[in-house]
Amino acid sequence: MDKSIFQVDVAPLKLLLLGGQKSGKSRQAELLARAWLQADAGHSASLVATGTAYDAEMQERIARHQRDRLARVLQLATVEAPRDVAQLLQAHSRPEHLLVVDCLTLWLTNWLMPMEPSEVEPAQAWQTQCDAFIAALQAAPGPVILVSNEIGLGVIPMGREVRAFVDALGLLNQRAAAACNRVQLMAAGLPLQMK
Repeated sequence: MDKSIFQVDVAPLKLLLLGGQKSGKSRQAELLARAWLQADAGHSASLVATGTAYDAEMQERIARHQRDRLARVLQLATVEAPRDVAQLLQAHSRPEHLLVVDCLTLWLTNWLMPMEPSEVEPAQAWQTQCDAFIAALQAAPGPVILVSNEIGLGVIPMGREVRAFVDALGLLNQRAAAACNRVQLMAAGLPLQMK
């Protein structure tokens, strides 16, 4: 693993990992976290988990991710933040501490398709949260790796809600990419450097 990825001019690494489902995004983020931890005894790292287990399949998926992550990166702590990722970045980002946010897609789902009823319109609440997240990302004093799905390469969905979600994720990915100093596209487990 090339440890030079963490050396980006004088600014801390801000990396967006994009890709389709099972493209190797999470594995790449974990391998980078392991390289970060091995580079210096003073380094620490946390995975910011945004997924929420609302059914048995998702519970098993999360449990499998936890087992796989533990096998690859033993020292990677996990912090759950299904909705307030901006506040977590503000509270936990430090120069010697890497934050891996996995993933922006599920985070967006928690805002635009909440399982619990909300008094605030989801799209309106999302816009406020997204603005706060981008500001927190730009201000973060430590390295941050973001994992997100690229779902805009297929056919245009039939349903209005699904089209709105695809649009919202595409816009979130664009804003995150603009705020990051590195962007990689993952395909078949291989990273393609885009920025």
